[in-house]
Amino acid sequence: MSAGYRDEQRVYWLALARAPQVGPVTFFQLLAKYGSPQEAVERAGIRASLDSARRELDDAAQLGATVLLSEDEAYPAGLRELSPPPPVLTVLGDISLLERPAIALVGARDASAAGRKIARELAASLGKAGLVIASGLARGIDGEAHQAALPTGTIAVLAGGVDQIYPPQHEALYHEIVSNGLVVSERAFGRRATAQDFPRRNRIITGLAVGTVVVEATERSGSLISARMAGEQGREVMAVPGSPLDRRAAGTNRLLREGATLVRHAEDALEAVASQIEDTTVRFHPTLPFDPPDNSGAGDDDGLTERIVEALSPTPLPIADIARATGCTARQCAARLMELELEGRALTHAGGLASRV
Repeated sequence: MSAGYRDEQRVYWLALARAPQVGPVTFFQLLAKYGSPQEAVERAGIRASLDSARRELDDAAQLGATVLLSEDEAYPAGLRELSPPPPVLTVLGDISLLERPAIALVGARDASAAGRKIARELAASLGKAGLVIASGLARGIDGEAHQAALPTGTIAVLAGGVDQIYPPQHEALYHEIVSNGLVVSERAFGRRATAQDFPRRNRIITGLAVGTVVVEATERSGSLISARMAGEQGREVMAVPGSPLDRRAAGTNRLLREGATLVRHAEDALEAVASQIEDTTVRFHPTLPFDPPDNSGAGDDDGLTERIVEALSPTPLPIADIARATGCTARQCAARLMELELEGRALTHAGGLASRV
């Protein structure tokens, strides 16, 4: 395959991913059906703009950013295991951070002084222990976590394009992260974030990480969506307890009631994810090219899906325990459970639990 052909296929891949009404699920369905993004664009009648895709690749190069396709070797292994993974990521900064295990640290925008202090201490200590801190560049807990982890490694995942600084109060922090950490987005250059983009951003934050710590969250906080996603992805869900009198602790305390791991300090978080770090140390240093997943009929020929169904109980069980009983990793188990939930054969719950329907 010539380099020119390969470059043109990247243009088609990006154009298909950016086409209207084509999300990650549809993208991989089309890829599985037609075999290549070019065939999908040309035969499925997709309104995809090759010129826009070429401009986006040029804009990325001009900014010093890298556009990663989910088939690229440098694409983060944690996201690659999602079902489906984001077809495209744009990254700006130190791309080598994607090779290291990360932990997500999220929480309230209107964080208390105590919550901010806890976030800083957790981020600094976990960073010194070798973990990259992933968060969403929001005000409050996110910003404190990024700032404290700048010396050791931090990843900011944006809901808009990688060139869109939001919130504007974090412009200086954004530039510090570009210089010393990594900024990540699955959205196109110039796209301003809308409400629907934030859950997708949260899915990437938790997908990059071996576990998610929620420091403060109200009952309706977006951080609880992150916690649910982390559990569905087979990652460790952790929460810092708070006073019952503080509304910002209502969400974290509920997570703890539902089975999340209680975190008082960095040692608790490290203990909770120790097996995941050991399991992912090699996984985060891929040495072989990745073939994009064919989701059209994945997985049943190895018997794992049926073993998981047999292991399920009407009572919610930790995904890690189900994985241990069926001889797979927590991430593999979580991916199969998501498929089973779509089929109506399983339910996933907050706190990284799953049960039989």
